[in-house]
Amino acid sequence: MFHVEKQAGDPSKDYQLLVKQVEAITDGEPDLIANLANAAALLYHSLPEVNWAGFYLAKGDELVLGPFNGLPACVRIPSGKGVCGTAFATGEVQRIADVHAFPGHIACDAASQSEIVVPLKVNGEIIGVLDIDSPVKDRFSEVDETYLIQLTEVLQKALSVSTNA
Repeated sequence: MFHVEKQAGDPSKDYQLLVKQVEAITDGEPDLIANLANAAALLYHSLPEVNWAGFYLAKGDELVLGPFNGLPACVRIPSGKGVCGTAFATGEVQRIADVHAFPGHIACDAASQSEIVVPLKVNGEIIGVLDIDSPVKDRFSEVDETYLIQLTEVLQKALSVSTNA
């Protein structure tokens, strides 16, 4: 049985624990969907002020909805469109304080005010993105970005041996 650890209130310490939890739930598990589903659930239930956490997976020149927690979401996002599509096209983290000010933002949930998207790479190829939304403007900080990159590195390591990647 898995229990989400109580947050300490120190973002760095909370993220260090979260990274360790993702390492633990992906250790020895080669299945892509299982690992992403567990990571999405852990993020959604661990991070404060988050209304959506999940993954989009690359299929040709678009992203297709993968495992997530939150309200139903947009199913397909073209490369270069919206925050997720921009992260996919550029390979760079997108940390957006106000999604309504982002050119071409795709509003899947009207409550979302800020967003962070981190590309997932396996063997140098972008295979998808981690997407986290918040109903709070300017919710995501440099600390969030730093540790979410670390968390995706843990996932990327697990995914590099995945039977589905």
